[in-house]
Order: sequence, then C-alpha cells, then structure tokens
Amino acid sequence: MEKSTDTSKPVQHDLDSNPASLKKRKQPAECFLTRPEEKEESTAKVKRRRKKKISDILAKSSPKPGVPEDLQKLLNQHFGSKRSVIELEELKLPDSCFLPANDLTHSFSSYLKEICPKWAKLRKNHKEKKSVLMLIVCSSALRCLELIKSMTAFKGDCKVMKLFAKHIKIKEQMHMLENGVIHLGVGTPGRIKALVEQDGLSLNSLKYLILDWNWRDQKLRRMIDIPEIRKETIDLLEMGIIKLCREDSVKLGLF
Repeated sequence: MEKSTDTSKPVQHDLDSNPASLKKRKQPAECFLTRPEEKEESTAKVKRRRKKKISDILAKSSPKPGVPEDLQKLLNQHFGSKRSVIELEELKLPDSCFLPANDLTHSFSSYLKEICPKWAKLRKNHKEKKSVLMLIVCSSALRCLELIKSMTAFKGDCKVMKLFAKHIKIKEQMHMLENGVIHLGVGTPGRIKALVEQDGLSLNSLKYLILDWNWRDQKLRRMIDIPEIRKETIDLLEMGIIKLCREDSVKLGLF
C-alpha cells in the first residue's frame, strides 16, 4: 500500500510541470489583450469622423435670403410641443404683415428706403416719448454700430438710440427714452426685451420691426443660429409684437 501511494505523487507532479499545459493557459490571456486595442482604434476612427467644422459647410453653401416662411417655421419649431393647436394658430403670422425681404443686393439704407418710402413724414409726426417708430434687432452690439453707420442716407435728422447692453446701463436708456423723442432704435433682442418688461420702452408707436436675418458673424452664424439670440428674439416677438402684426399695426422685415 505504501509503494502505490509513492508512485502516484510523481505522476501528478509531471502533469503540473508539463510545458504544453502552461502554453494552453496563456492563450486566453493573449486573446483578451488584443481585443480592447481594436476597440480603441475603432472608437478613435469614429471620433475623427464626427469632427466636422460647421463654418466649412456654411462657407461652401450659397447664401439664401430669408423669407417669411423661415420665421414662421422657427416659431412653429419653438412652440410646437409647448402650445395647443389654438395657441399655435394665434402665433401664426399672416403674409400681409411681412415687408419685402432683402434679396441680398441692397445696402441697409436702400433696403429701408424701399420698405419705408414715407419715413420723412412718419418721423415728423412722431411725438410720443418712451417709444420708437422702428426697431432694428441685431445679434451683437458691434453689428448694431455697423448698421447705425450704414443708415446715414436713410435716417436723415431723426434721433437714433442704441439699445444694447455693452457699456450702457439700462437705467440710462430708460431715462433717455422717457425724456426725449426717439424715432429709431437699434439693439439686441435681450436688451430690447428687458426695456419692454421694465416699462422703459412702449410698443404703442411701433410701425416697423426689422430683423438682421441674413448677416453672418465671424463663425458664419446668423442671429437665429445662436441659441441665446434665437430664444430672446422669439420671446421679444411673443411679448406683443406678434399680436400687433396680426392686427396690421406693425410690419416685419427680414434684412
């Protein structure tokens, strides 16, 4: 009995030390190491494919002038899931409220002369404070300054006011509107909206609202391509301008 037990031990030792069995155990570990490397390469390739510059795409596409359907589509996309069918109908802008759109051949002064041929008479009869006859809505303060400089041939001797937040406090703007007769306001939607909310600017005398629709910034974005500006513009329209347009009191223009 002792001899049989002695002979069984070395046989077990020989099987454990067999090099062929060691190689078999290493094979699964080698396969496991190669798979994540392939996944990393594939994910890296996917990431590289997704990196496309929007500016390159916009630069290659031919510019198309804005049309009334573009603004209506913007309103529908924004309010579509938030409003009822009846409420959406109240936000619909009739074609009659739109001025001729800019065909990208006009300068700003020539466009304003075309859409508002009786401007001289309008500004002469305007006497109401805290209000303007025309609002021009832009995406930035710098763009506002550019348009103010480019409308010299149109504005004549009317008073133009800057309605943006850069370097100008809202209380100063409210004071100027309350104590003087302003014919034309050029500003950003956020500041114009704030002035209306704080009763610093009235929409009673407003006749024209011009959106700087087609202009693109250094990143080739229009004002409606910038989420914050787009939301503020829609909020401004909803604050009473859409209602005035439906009543045919205010005309909308897309420059």
